[in-house]
Amino acid sequence: MPTVLLVRHGRSTSNTAGTLAGWTPGVLLDETGEAQATALGRRLAAAGLPLAEIVTSPLERCVQTADLLTAPLEGAVPRTVHDGLGECRYGAWTGRPIAELAKEELWKVVQDRPSEVRFPDSEAYEAESMAQMQARALAAVHETDARLRESHGPDAVWIAVSHGDVIKAIVSDASGAHLDDFQRIHVDPASVSVVRYTSRKPFVLRVNDVGGDLAGLRPPERPATPEGDAVVGGGAGAGADEAVG
Repeated sequence: MPTVLLVRHGRSTSNTAGTLAGWTPGVLLDETGEAQATALGRRLAAAGLPLAEIVTSPLERCVQTADLLTAPLEGAVPRTVHDGLGECRYGAWTGRPIAELAKEELWKVVQDRPSEVRFPDSEAYEAESMAQMQARALAAVHETDARLRESHGPDAVWIAVSHGDVIKAIVSDASGAHLDDFQRIHVDPASVSVVRYTSRKPFVLRVNDVGGDLAGLRPPERPATPEGDAVVGGGAGAGADEAVG
């Protein structure tokens, strides 16, 4: 089944300023973020992954990340934008300093019971709950996964360029964890987290990879187990013939 590489955008000017960017327009990568995205592109090129498509959040920092990481790749990779991969809509929290937000009562709920959180309304920015954010992000991933499976086959590999909380929510769901546990997952700028969806269950292949060899994510030539089954005992690892035990 298709494999999605969940890429968080590179470090942004909002990250270094210590503010919650949300859907603030004009937030771009800083110099470090640009270098991170370029380095990831080189890793992807070296791995030789057969990328079917790159799908990005509509926000500038994600589109910019996609631009930079595709530059080292051979050949043109189709690009699309999906609003479902956009940042959580933080409403009145948008653009405010993180240090200031951490003093509010809602911050504790965001940390401990995120499934109960709905961000405060604002005239300038839309607000949503974290559960709504997770639901529309998962819908975007499943929709794209199904489309690329239909057009490119079950071994399709694609990239979703998105945001920290969004990726954490997707990985949390794939691992079978409740949304209330998603804060246990850490996702760095320009990191890669990988999920392979099957008809039986998702497999979380990597989380917060910021420097590993990505060649092991190439589709296997001879799957050793039925589609959707895990290898009993853990298998031999990427690049080796799978064996039971």
